[in-house]
Amino acid sequence: MISPVFIFDFDSTLVRIETLEALADLALKDAPDAAERKARIAALTDDAMNGRIGFGEALKQRLDLLALRREHVEALTDRILDEATVSIRRNVDFFQRNAERIYILSGGFREVIAPLAERLGLAPDHVLANDLIYDDEGRVTGVDTTNPLSRENGKPEVIRALNLAKTLGGPVVMVGDGWTDAEVKLNGAADRFYAFTEIVRRDKVVEAADAVAASLDEVLYAEGVAGRWSYPRNRIRMLLLENVHPAAVERLEEAGYTVETMKGALDEDDLIEAIKGVHVLGIRSKTNVSRKVLDAADRLMAVAAFCIGTNQVDLDAAADKGVAVFNAPYSNTRSVVELAIGMMIVLMRDVADKSREMHKGRWNKSAIGSREVRGKTLGIVGYGAIGSQLSVLAENLGMRVLFYDLSERLALGNARRMRSLDALLAEADVVTMHVDGRKDNTAIIGADQFAKMKPGALFLNLSRGHVVDVDAMAAVLKSGRLGGAAVDVFPEEPRTNADPFDSPLVGLDKTILTPHIGGSTEEAQEAIAEFAAERLLGYLNRGDTTFCVNLPNVQLAEVTRAHRLLHIHRNQPGVLAELNRALSDAGLNILGQHLKTDERTGYVITDVDRDYDREALTALKQLPGTIRFRRLH
Repeated sequence: MISPVFIFDFDSTLVRIETLEALADLALKDAPDAAERKARIAALTDDAMNGRIGFGEALKQRLDLLALRREHVEALTDRILDEATVSIRRNVDFFQRNAERIYILSGGFREVIAPLAERLGLAPDHVLANDLIYDDEGRVTGVDTTNPLSRENGKPEVIRALNLAKTLGGPVVMVGDGWTDAEVKLNGAADRFYAFTEIVRRDKVVEAADAVAASLDEVLYAEGVAGRWSYPRNRIRMLLLENVHPAAVERLEEAGYTVETMKGALDEDDLIEAIKGVHVLGIRSKTNVSRKVLDAADRLMAVAAFCIGTNQVDLDAAADKGVAVFNAPYSNTRSVVELAIGMMIVLMRDVADKSREMHKGRWNKSAIGSREVRGKTLGIVGYGAIGSQLSVLAENLGMRVLFYDLSERLALGNARRMRSLDALLAEADVVTMHVDGRKDNTAIIGADQFAKMKPGALFLNLSRGHVVDVDAMAAVLKSGRLGGAAVDVFPEEPRTNADPFDSPLVGLDKTILTPHIGGSTEEAQEAIAEFAAERLLGYLNRGDTTFCVNLPNVQLAEVTRAHRLLHIHRNQPGVLAELNRALSDAGLNILGQHLKTDERTGYVITDVDRDYDREALTALKQLPGTIRFRRLH
């Protein structure tokens, strides 16, 4: 099958601007009536793009309003590459590989278009545009009126003169946002017309179109060229819950995906309803993604936990469904550590209770019970990213550091590893929890452990609510055996800020309660958003599973000049052999292949030549053990 010949408009299609309006910003910068003239130029552009005024007349009137000079044109030319439309930037490879079958057709100006055309790999004679005429002093006096593009119905005339169906073969496809682009099809010079709406949507143009394209990905998908069987990005739905930082939304939308956000968490029933048709789910710590939820997810490919922990996701169930789960294990580490340091100091100095008394009008200046952290012993339970960084900062404050961890960990600085939890509890002046949220860690600190701590010791929990028996904690606080506590996490937490909170710890003296804000700093939330978003994009765009917590980790480069086939399967003998046999039977030439397995899942990534029959891939989905099969590019 012969691929199409593509004709692209320039303004608001290949670039996100209208050239004449951008030139107006430059040329009218110091004009006293700039606002009035710019408004008139914009109105003329809109009238021309919607077919309410002839293009030639609109062009003449706009140039008269501009008082344009060569330096204005050159200034726009210098930055035109920065104005390229987002989906065009994503698909530069398409232009470069198909340059001989792509033209730019514009009523704009050749010298502005030329740099972008060169970047896309197009020859100069594939740029069909107007040519500006200058006088001896560099003033624009008009355009070359012998060029049909300076006149009404110029675009169809230019395309017909090229006789592309005869010289290149294949259908001619026009892509643009304006009425003059629709005229190319309406006048018989193109076989199909796509109304391009990524930048602007014009109802009259949409009505005249064979199809609407919200991005270039849509056009390429429909026309069966680059990305021919990879789903268009703007059709992939992402649902981000719990007020995920806007940086994530911006990054994902910039990459071409459709993103919906919600402020609060969802309970299981609501999530089951909301997840239908969703390809990517983003959560924080309060939304539980159970096996029941995953069973109801008809299109889900990935879950991003915009936080450190993933205990709120059934990882085994997600792996069984071929759903990749990502988190941001390090992005809020510093924020949690700083809060822990602050909590220790505030508890040591009895700041919280003294502040509460001051607010009641009581002045209680006293050093009794107020101590420095210097020289005290800090016991860290869980010596991962947070615990180890806390160790370094605490030591810099003059504290002696002990730690306990089930895994073998490298001690930083002068920190000393304790062989048992009981030994740590017996020596520490301050005990702070930084373990993960696995079920095995439920109530690892209870009445017995509190009894083994030093009388008057302080206790902090900034990890997970269920790792501590809060009733036992409340009892030792009331008895005075525990000198104070700071708690940021709770076994049961409200789903939204509007829901009530209750705990046995409420109202107790020498007890600081915070609403799970350990990682809630502006810096941490932005870092988490950027990290988790990049992990999602790596998986969706190239199949990269680096930092995935439930599937084998494979680091992959971008796909270039190939199709990538992603096959997730149960880890059982013979799958790779069967996969390669199916590829061979289909006549596919393998350019590169990766296999990675863990105890339950296998992940095969295969890059193949682009030319193959789509139906040949059906066999790959039906191989024994297949969990999920996906195509890229």
